Amino acid sequence: MGRVATIRFLGLYVPVIAAFLLAFLRPKRERILPAALMGFVWTLPSLLAVQLLNLHFGWWSFGAQGGLFRGMPVDLYLGWAVLWGVLPILTFHETGITWVAAVFLGVDLILMPACSPVVVLSRRWLIGELAALTLVQAPAQWFARWTLHDTHLRARAVLHVLAASGVFLFVIPEFAFALRPGRGWTALLSESGWLRNLELQAIFLLGVLGVSAVQEFAQRGHGTPIPYDPPKLLVISGPYRYVSNPMQLSCALVMTAWSGVLRSPWLAAAGAMSFLYSLGLAAWDEGEDMRIRFGRPWEEYRNNVYAWRLRWTPWQPPDRSPARLYVAETCGPCSEVRRWFEAQGTAALDIVAAEDHPTRDLRRITYDPMDGTTVEEGVCALARGLEHVNLGWAFAGACLRLPGISHVSQILLDVSGFGPRLIPRRSSETPASPVRGCSMDASG
Repeated sequence: MGRVATIRFLGLYVPVIAAFLLAFLRPKRERILPAALMGFVWTLPSLLAVQLLNLHFGWWSFGAQGGLFRGMPVDLYLGWAVLWGVLPILTFHETGITWVAAVFLGVDLILMPACSPVVVLSRRWLIGELAALTLVQAPAQWFARWTLHDTHLRARAVLHVLAASGVFLFVIPEFAFALRPGRGWTALLSESGWLRNLELQAIFLLGVLGVSAVQEFAQRGHGTPIPYDPPKLLVISGPYRYVSNPMQLSCALVMTAWSGVLRSPWLAAAGAMSFLYSLGLAAWDEGEDMRIRFGRPWEEYRNNVYAWRLRWTPWQPPDRSPARLYVAETCGPCSEVRRWFEAQGTAALDIVAAEDHPTRDLRRITYDPMDGTTVEEGVCALARGLEHVNLGWAFAGACLRLPGISHVSQILLDVSGFGPRLIPRRSSETPASPVRGCSMDASG
C-alpha cells in the first residue's frame, strides 16, 4: 500500500474505530450517543461548505485521484466529520469548549502537514483552519453538548433546522450531482431573477410546516425531532392540530420541489424515498414508541388526526380545556380583533377580556393554552389564535410565529402605535402560567 492509499485509509478508519471504541467500550452515559450524532450531522454540511470556500480561496488542495467529492477525498471528508463532530464529545464532554478547540487545533496543526502529499497546504492554510473551527467544530460541539445536557432547547431547535436544511438541500444534492454529473446548481443560478425568487419562496413556504413543527416540539413538548431526544409531552398543538407528521410531510414536499428547481430526477427519487420511509418503517417504529410513551391520548389523537391527510379544522381533545385569548375591552382596535375571531367560529378557543385575567394586569394581547405550558404575548399570541380558526389561517399563524418574522412584526407594530399599554384587571382567582414569547399590545 502506497503512502497516498495509507493516508486515505488511516484518515477514515482511525477516527471511525476510535469513535466506536469510545462509544461502546467506555461506561455508558445517558444521551451521549444522540449528542455525538448531532455533532456528526452538523459537520456534514458545514465541512462541505468549508471545502467550497477552500475551492475559492485556495487554502489547501488534495493530491489524490478517485473517490473525490468537490475535489476532496470522500474518505477524508467522512473521517474529518467523525474527528471533529463525534470524537470531541465522546472524549472531552466535561472539558471547556475553548480547551477542546485548542486540542483539536493542535491535532490539525500536526496532521495536516503530515498528510502530504494527499493534503497540499498553501501559505494561507491557517486562515482556512480558523474558518473550519468557527463554522464546523465550535457549532458542532455546542450542538452536541446542549443535547448531552438537555439545555438551550430553543437554540438546539434552530440548529436542528439548519443542520437538516444543510443535509437535505445541500449535501444530498451535491452527492447526486457527483454521482450523476449534469447541470448541477446551474439549473437554479442561470434562471431569471424573478423566477428564481419565486421558486425559493415556494420552497420556503413548503418548509414552514416542518420548521413550525420543530418549534412546537421545543416549545410545547420540551424535546427535539430526533428519536433519542424526543418531546417529553404529547404535542397536539400548532401544525399537529391538522396533521400528525408535519415534519415528514414537509420534508417530502420540499425535496420533491427542490428536485424540480434543480431539474434532477435523482433528487425526486430521494423525495420519493423519504416518503416511502416515512410511510413504512418510520410510521411503524414511531407509532409503537408513541403508544408506549403516551398510551390512550396518543391513540385518540391518531384516530382523529391523520399522517398525510390534512384536516381543514383544528382538533382538540374533548376533555381538554379550551385555550384563552385575552383581548382588552377598553379600546377600539381590540374590539375589532375580538369581533373578527368570533366571526370565524374558532375551535377550542375562548376570547376573554384582558381586564378579567385572574391573576395579573396585562400589557399585550395574551394567549394561554390552559395546559400548563408557555403563555405567549403579542404577535405570537395573535398567531396562536389563528391556529384555532382553520388550516389556512393556521398556516399564516405558523409563518408569523417563525423566529425573526415574529420579532420584526412586533417591532413594526410597536413603532406604529400598537405598543404595550397597561390593562388593569378586575378580579383575581388562580395562578397564571409562565409568560414567554413575542408581544403585541393587549388592546389588539
